[in-house]
Amino acid sequence: MKDIRLQVVLAGDILVLALVTLVGFATHGELGVAGSRMLTTFIPLVTAWLLVAPHLGAFELQRLSDPRQLWRPFWAMVLGAPFAGLLRGVMLNSPVIPIFVVILGGISALSLLAWRSVYWLIIARRG
Repeated sequence: MKDIRLQVVLAGDILVLALVTLVGFATHGELGVAGSRMLTTFIPLVTAWLLVAPHLGAFELQRLSDPRQLWRPFWAMVLGAPFAGLLRGVMLNSPVIPIFVVILGGISALSLLAWRSVYWLIIARRG
């Protein structure tokens, strides 16, 4: 049972980051023409998330059911966003635009916080 909870959280995190990527391209009117270029945002975002989040305890089972620990995924994404921006810049061979990193990190952090809050509510109701 414990492993399935972690898998659900991880799948949800990745889905949220995929949605953040899709919405980002959509808000710039590029969703229909971006194609595989979306991977240049999604892959660095997920990579940074998976490298930073475990160090802040965002995947520890005891903390997943504690609402006082919801800050962990939020701050993990805030801290991971500059790395995601750097990875994206390397992939595109282009400079890292600071405002892009701030917006990407902020929206991703808030989205993960929302998803993890919903997850916590579901777990809390199940007892």
